[in-house]
Amino acid sequence: MTCYTEGIRAVAPVKWRGLDGMMSVFWDAEGQSGARAYYLSPDPRIVIFFNDVSSHIRMTNREGGSGQHYRPMTRALYVPAGVPLWTNFTSPHRFSHLDLHLHRDRLLRFLSPSVGTSLALTALRRPVEIQDIGAIEALAGLLVDEVSNPSKHAVYAESLVGSIATGLLDIPEQDSRQANGRLTQAQMNKLIASVDARSDRRLTVAEMAETVGLSESWFANVFKQTTGKTPLQWLIAKRIEQAQRLLTESDLTVAGVAAQLGFTDQAHLTKAFRQIVGETPAAWRRWRQDSSR
Repeated sequence: MTCYTEGIRAVAPVKWRGLDGMMSVFWDAEGQSGARAYYLSPDPRIVIFFNDVSSHIRMTNREGGSGQHYRPMTRALYVPAGVPLWTNFTSPHRFSHLDLHLHRDRLLRFLSPSVGTSLALTALRRPVEIQDIGAIEALAGLLVDEVSNPSKHAVYAESLVGSIATGLLDIPEQDSRQANGRLTQAQMNKLIASVDARSDRRLTVAEMAETVGLSESWFANVFKQTTGKTPLQWLIAKRIEQAQRLLTESDLTVAGVAAQLGFTDQAHLTKAFRQIVGETPAAWRRWRQDSSR
Protein backbone atom coordinates (compact mmCIF):
# COMPACT_ATOMS: atom_id res chain seq x y z
CA MET A 1 0.00 0.00 0.00
CA THR A 2 1.19 3.52 -0.81
CA CYS A 3 0.55 5.95 2.04
CA TYR A 4 1.65 9.54 2.63
CA THR A 5 0.60 11.70 5.58
CA GLU A 6 1.48 15.19 6.72
CA GLY A 7 0.36 16.79 9.99
CA ILE A 8 -1.19 13.58 11.35
CA ARG A 9 0.27 11.65 14.29
CA ALA A 10 -0.67 8.71 16.46
CA VAL A 11 -1.35 9.65 20.09
CA ALA A 12 -1.27 6.04 21.36
CA PRO A 13 0.51 2.87 20.26
CA VAL A 14 -1.00 1.46 17.08
CA LYS A 15 -2.74 -1.90 17.59
CA TRP A 16 -2.71 -4.38 14.74
CA ARG A 17 -3.31 -8.06 14.04
CA GLY A 18 -2.61 -10.09 10.92
CA LEU A 19 -5.25 -12.63 9.94
CA ASP A 20 -5.87 -14.94 6.99
CA GLY A 21 -5.70 -12.59 4.02
CA MET A 22 -6.56 -9.63 6.26
CA MET A 23 -4.82 -7.00 8.34
CA SER A 24 -6.69 -5.16 11.10
CA VAL A 25 -5.15 -1.91 12.39
CA PHE A 26 -6.56 0.38 15.10
CA TRP A 27 -5.40 3.99 15.28
CA ASP A 28 -5.91 6.67 17.91
CA ALA A 29 -4.58 9.83 16.25
CA GLU A 30 -4.94 13.55 15.71
CA GLY A 31 -4.57 15.84 12.75
CA GLN A 32 -3.62 19.51 12.59
CA SER A 33 -5.56 22.07 10.59
CA GLY A 34 -4.35 21.64 7.01
CA ALA A 35 -3.09 18.10 7.60
CA ARG A 36 -3.35 15.88 4.56
CA ALA A 37 -2.91 12.31 3.45
CA TYR A 38 -2.87 10.08 0.36
CA TYR A 39 -3.68 6.36 0.19
CA LEU A 40 -3.57 3.83 -2.66
CA SER A 41 -3.83 0.08 -2.19
CA PRO A 42 -3.81 -2.82 -4.67
CA ASP A 43 -6.38 -4.53 -2.45
CA PRO A 44 -9.75 -3.45 -0.98
CA ARG A 45 -9.77 -1.39 2.21
CA ILE A 46 -12.40 -0.62 4.85
CA VAL A 47 -12.12 2.37 7.20
CA ILE A 48 -14.42 2.82 10.19
CA PHE A 49 -14.31 5.94 12.39
CA PHE A 50 -15.50 5.72 15.99
CA ASN A 51 -16.48 9.39 16.08
CA ASP A 52 -18.06 11.83 13.63
CA VAL A 53 -15.30 13.43 11.54
CA SER A 54 -17.49 14.88 8.77
CA SER A 55 -16.99 18.51 9.86
CA HIS A 56 -13.21 18.14 10.24
CA ILE A 57 -11.96 15.85 7.46
CA ARG A 58 -12.72 16.05 3.75
CA MET A 59 -11.87 13.54 1.02
CA THR A 60 -11.64 13.17 -2.74
CA ASN A 61 -10.62 10.54 -5.27
CA ARG A 62 -9.24 13.13 -7.70
CA GLU A 63 -5.62 14.21 -7.60
CA GLY A 64 -5.39 17.95 -7.11
CA GLY A 65 -9.17 18.06 -6.79
CA SER A 66 -10.65 21.49 -6.32
CA GLY A 67 -12.93 22.34 -3.42
CA GLN A 68 -15.99 21.21 -5.35
CA HIS A 69 -14.57 17.69 -5.65
CA TYR A 70 -13.95 17.30 -1.91
CA ARG A 71 -16.74 15.87 0.25
CA PRO A 72 -17.11 15.28 4.00
CA MET A 73 -15.47 12.13 5.32
CA THR A 74 -18.14 9.64 6.41
CA ARG A 75 -17.91 7.28 9.35
CA ALA A 76 -17.41 4.18 7.23
CA LEU A 77 -15.76 3.72 3.83
CA TYR A 78 -15.20 0.82 1.50
CA VAL A 79 -12.45 1.72 -0.96
CA PRO A 80 -12.12 -0.74 -3.89
CA ALA A 81 -8.71 -1.99 -4.96
CA GLY A 82 -6.73 0.57 -6.96
CA VAL A 83 -8.95 3.55 -6.04
CA PRO A 84 -6.88 6.48 -4.67
CA LEU A 85 -8.00 8.59 -1.72
CA TRP A 86 -6.84 12.08 -0.72
CA THR A 87 -7.89 13.64 2.59
CA ASN A 88 -7.35 16.97 4.31
CA PHE A 89 -8.22 18.47 7.70
CA THR A 90 -10.18 21.71 7.81
CA SER A 91 -9.58 22.04 11.57
CA PRO A 92 -7.61 20.25 14.31
CA HIS A 93 -9.26 16.99 15.32
CA ARG A 94 -8.57 13.89 17.37
CA PHE A 95 -10.04 10.67 16.05
CA SER A 96 -9.86 6.90 16.28
CA HIS A 97 -10.47 4.52 13.44
CA LEU A 98 -10.16 0.91 12.36
CA ASP A 99 -8.39 0.09 9.09
CA LEU A 100 -9.12 -3.26 7.47
CA HIS A 101 -6.82 -4.25 4.63
CA LEU A 102 -8.37 -7.20 2.79
CA HIS A 103 -6.77 -9.34 0.14
CA ARG A 104 -9.14 -9.28 -2.82
CA ASP A 105 -9.12 -13.06 -3.32
CA ARG A 106 -9.77 -13.65 0.38
CA LEU A 107 -12.79 -11.37 0.31
CA LEU A 108 -14.01 -12.96 -2.91
CA ARG A 109 -13.62 -16.41 -1.35
CA PHE A 110 -15.71 -15.29 1.61
CA LEU A 111 -18.56 -13.80 -0.45
CA SER A 112 -18.83 -16.15 -3.44
CA PRO A 113 -20.36 -19.21 -1.71
CA SER A 114 -23.30 -17.08 -0.57
CA VAL A 115 -23.91 -14.65 -3.44
CA GLY A 116 -21.98 -16.13 -6.37
CA THR A 117 -18.81 -14.94 -8.04
CA SER A 118 -20.47 -12.48 -10.41
CA LEU A 119 -22.33 -10.54 -7.70
CA ALA A 120 -19.30 -10.70 -5.40
CA LEU A 121 -17.08 -9.15 -8.08
CA THR A 122 -19.66 -6.45 -8.70
CA ALA A 123 -19.76 -5.63 -4.98
CA LEU A 124 -15.97 -5.46 -4.76
CA ARG A 125 -15.91 -2.80 -7.50
CA ARG A 126 -18.50 -0.54 -5.83
CA PRO A 127 -17.18 2.12 -3.41
CA VAL A 128 -19.29 2.69 -0.30
CA GLU A 129 -19.50 5.74 1.97
CA ILE A 130 -22.01 5.77 4.84
CA GLN A 131 -22.50 8.06 7.81
CA ASP A 132 -25.02 6.01 9.83
CA ILE A 133 -23.03 2.86 10.58
CA GLY A 134 -25.42 1.30 13.12
CA ALA A 135 -24.48 -2.26 14.03
CA ILE A 136 -21.24 -2.05 12.06
CA GLU A 137 -19.83 0.13 14.85
CA ALA A 138 -20.63 -2.55 17.43
CA LEU A 139 -18.91 -5.22 15.30
CA ALA A 140 -15.92 -2.93 14.79
CA GLY A 141 -15.71 -2.37 18.56
CA LEU A 142 -15.61 -6.13 19.16
CA LEU A 143 -12.88 -6.46 16.56
CA VAL A 144 -10.81 -3.67 18.14
CA ASP A 145 -11.04 -5.48 21.49
CA GLU A 146 -9.78 -8.67 19.87
CA VAL A 147 -7.03 -6.83 17.97
CA SER A 148 -5.89 -5.04 21.13
CA ASN A 149 -6.09 -8.06 23.44
CA PRO A 150 -6.37 -11.32 21.50
CA SER A 151 -8.28 -13.87 23.55
CA LYS A 152 -9.91 -16.19 21.02
CA HIS A 153 -8.97 -18.22 17.96
CA ALA A 154 -8.23 -16.12 14.87
CA VAL A 155 -11.39 -17.41 13.21
CA TYR A 156 -13.40 -15.24 15.61
CA ALA A 157 -11.68 -12.04 14.45
CA GLU A 158 -11.92 -13.18 10.82
CA SER A 159 -15.67 -13.76 11.18
CA LEU A 160 -16.06 -10.25 12.59
CA VAL A 161 -14.22 -8.84 9.58
CA GLY A 162 -16.51 -10.86 7.31
CA SER A 163 -19.61 -9.55 9.06
CA ILE A 164 -18.37 -5.97 8.82
CA ALA A 165 -17.62 -6.40 5.11
CA THR A 166 -21.04 -7.89 4.29
CA GLY A 167 -22.77 -5.22 6.38
CA LEU A 168 -20.95 -2.45 4.54
CA LEU A 169 -20.58 -3.66 0.96
CA ASP A 170 -23.19 -2.75 -1.65
CA ILE A 171 -24.10 -6.28 -2.74
CA PRO A 172 -26.54 -6.21 -5.68
CA GLU A 173 -29.75 -8.19 -5.69
CA GLN A 174 -30.07 -11.34 -7.73
CA ASP A 175 -31.51 -11.00 -11.22
CA SER A 176 -35.32 -10.79 -11.02
CA ARG A 177 -35.75 -14.08 -12.85
CA GLN A 178 -33.33 -15.73 -10.45
CA ALA A 179 -35.33 -14.27 -7.56
CA ASN A 180 -38.28 -16.16 -9.08
CA GLY A 181 -36.16 -19.29 -9.25
CA ARG A 182 -35.04 -19.32 -12.88
CA LEU A 183 -31.84 -18.78 -14.81
CA THR A 184 -31.84 -16.19 -17.56
CA GLN A 185 -31.45 -17.28 -21.17
CA ALA A 186 -28.09 -15.49 -21.27
CA GLN A 187 -26.92 -17.59 -18.33
CA MET A 188 -28.13 -20.81 -19.97
CA ASN A 189 -26.36 -19.84 -23.21
CA LYS A 190 -23.15 -19.17 -21.31
CA LEU A 191 -23.42 -22.49 -19.52
CA ILE A 192 -24.07 -24.42 -22.73
CA ALA A 193 -21.09 -22.73 -24.41
CA SER A 194 -18.85 -23.64 -21.48
CA VAL A 195 -19.93 -27.28 -21.59
CA ASP A 196 -19.61 -27.50 -25.38
CA ALA A 197 -16.09 -26.07 -25.17
CA ARG A 198 -15.00 -29.16 -23.20
CA SER A 199 -14.26 -32.18 -25.36
CA ASP A 200 -15.53 -34.53 -22.66
CA ARG A 201 -18.53 -32.30 -21.81
CA ARG A 202 -17.64 -32.54 -18.11
CA LEU A 203 -17.97 -29.79 -15.48
CA THR A 204 -18.51 -30.02 -11.76
CA VAL A 205 -21.58 -28.37 -10.26
CA ALA A 206 -19.24 -25.83 -8.63
CA GLU A 207 -17.72 -25.00 -12.04
CA MET A 208 -21.17 -24.67 -13.61
CA ALA A 209 -22.29 -22.33 -10.82
CA GLU A 210 -19.15 -20.21 -11.19
CA THR A 211 -19.72 -19.95 -14.94
CA VAL A 212 -23.03 -18.15 -14.39
CA GLY A 213 -21.87 -16.25 -11.30
CA LEU A 214 -24.01 -17.97 -8.65
CA SER A 215 -23.31 -19.81 -5.43
CA GLU A 216 -23.36 -23.60 -5.81
CA SER A 217 -26.41 -24.14 -3.60
CA TRP A 218 -28.44 -21.35 -5.24
CA PHE A 219 -27.43 -22.51 -8.71
CA ALA A 220 -28.57 -26.09 -8.07
CA ASN A 221 -31.96 -24.80 -6.94
CA VAL A 222 -32.66 -22.39 -9.80
CA PHE A 223 -31.23 -24.80 -12.39
CA LYS A 224 -33.81 -27.44 -11.42
CA GLN A 225 -36.56 -24.80 -11.62
CA THR A 226 -35.35 -23.73 -15.06
CA THR A 227 -34.72 -27.08 -16.75
CA GLY A 228 -36.66 -29.60 -14.68
CA LYS A 229 -33.41 -31.54 -14.18
CA THR A 230 -30.60 -31.43 -11.66
CA PRO A 231 -27.30 -30.05 -13.01
CA LEU A 232 -25.82 -33.55 -13.13
CA GLN A 233 -28.85 -35.00 -14.94
CA TRP A 234 -28.64 -32.22 -17.52
CA LEU A 235 -24.90 -32.67 -17.91
CA ILE A 236 -25.13 -36.42 -18.45
CA ALA A 237 -27.73 -35.76 -21.16
CA LYS A 238 -25.29 -33.36 -22.86
CA ARG A 239 -22.58 -36.02 -22.72
CA ILE A 240 -24.91 -38.59 -24.23
CA GLU A 241 -25.75 -36.12 -27.04
CA GLN A 242 -22.03 -35.86 -27.74
CA ALA A 243 -21.72 -39.66 -27.62
CA GLN A 244 -24.43 -39.87 -30.29
CA ARG A 245 -22.51 -37.44 -32.49
CA LEU A 246 -19.30 -39.41 -32.09
CA LEU A 247 -21.06 -42.72 -32.81
CA THR A 248 -22.53 -41.18 -35.98
CA GLU A 249 -19.62 -39.07 -37.24
CA SER A 250 -16.52 -40.99 -36.15
CA ASP A 251 -15.05 -44.47 -36.34
CA LEU A 252 -14.41 -44.63 -32.61
CA THR A 253 -15.42 -47.84 -30.89
CA VAL A 254 -17.98 -47.64 -28.09
CA ALA A 255 -15.09 -48.06 -25.63
CA GLY A 256 -13.26 -45.21 -27.40
CA VAL A 257 -16.28 -42.93 -27.11
CA ALA A 258 -16.56 -43.79 -23.42
CA ALA A 259 -12.91 -42.92 -22.87
CA GLN A 260 -13.15 -39.61 -24.76
CA LEU A 261 -16.18 -38.50 -22.77
CA GLY A 262 -14.69 -39.43 -19.40
CA PHE A 263 -16.92 -42.38 -18.57
CA THR A 264 -15.38 -44.97 -16.27
CA ASP A 265 -15.58 -47.65 -18.94
CA GLN A 266 -17.76 -48.93 -21.78
CA ALA A 267 -20.27 -50.42 -19.33
CA HIS A 268 -20.70 -47.05 -17.62
CA LEU A 269 -21.45 -45.34 -20.95
CA THR A 270 -23.79 -48.16 -22.00
CA LYS A 271 -25.84 -47.88 -18.80
CA ALA A 272 -26.19 -44.07 -19.06
CA PHE A 273 -26.90 -44.26 -22.80
CA ARG A 274 -29.66 -46.86 -22.35
CA GLN A 275 -31.31 -44.80 -19.58
CA ILE A 276 -31.58 -41.73 -21.83
CA VAL A 277 -31.86 -43.13 -25.38
CA GLY A 278 -33.58 -46.42 -24.62
CA GLU A 279 -31.03 -48.77 -26.19
CA THR A 280 -27.33 -49.53 -26.07
CA PRO A 281 -24.77 -47.41 -27.99
CA ALA A 282 -23.94 -50.34 -30.27
CA ALA A 283 -27.59 -51.01 -31.12
CA TRP A 284 -28.28 -47.31 -31.67
CA ARG A 285 -25.26 -47.02 -34.02
CA ARG A 286 -26.41 -50.02 -36.07
CA TRP A 287 -29.92 -48.53 -36.35
CA ARG A 288 -28.46 -45.20 -37.55
CA GLN A 289 -26.28 -46.96 -40.11
CA ASP A 290 -29.14 -49.05 -41.41
CA SER A 291 -31.53 -46.10 -41.65
CA SER A 292 -29.03 -44.07 -43.68
CA ARG A 293 -28.65 -46.67 -46.41
